[in-house]
Amino acid sequence: MILKFITKSLMSIQAATLAVGMLSFANVHAQESKIAFVSTERIFREAVPAKAAQTKLEAEFAKREKDIQDMAARLKAQSDKLDKDAAILSESERVKRQRDLADIDKEFQRKQREFREDLNQRRNEELSVVLERTNKVIRQIAEAEKYDIVFQEAVYASKRIDITDKVLKELAK
Repeated sequence: MILKFITKSLMSIQAATLAVGMLSFANVHAQESKIAFVSTERIFREAVPAKAAQTKLEAEFAKREKDIQDMAARLKAQSDKLDKDAAILSESERVKRQRDLADIDKEFQRKQREFREDLNQRRNEELSVVLERTNKVIRQIAEAEKYDIVFQEAVYASKRIDITDKVLKELAK
């Protein structure tokens, strides 16, 4: 019984010693580490390549977006006209116009969905190019300034370790 107690006590002391040793090592190691942070949100919002990609997408999709807006305006105008004329239309004419309006609405919904899908696909393609270039710049800065780790997401990051401005400057070149 006493032997078990002594054995458990020794094991507890060893575990505590190991834990203290690990914490000490972690503290020493953490003090030696050089850490940085980059705000990907700011990169995508402010970087020259990101702005260029956004401008490119806007130009590429401007005509289709205008066509969809025009189609929406026509659809609304026809719907308003049907509502206004419904009282004086014959039953068959009113039903025909409702069907035509429903067909136009389906076509509008289809075009709008295709537009969103195409835009999202192209946006993802463009942003992946920006992200690839950004990651390359981050690696170059990290290696040049001897950072051990660079975080791209954090709940909180001190301005002291934020290298976003450096990355933006390099991306502007």
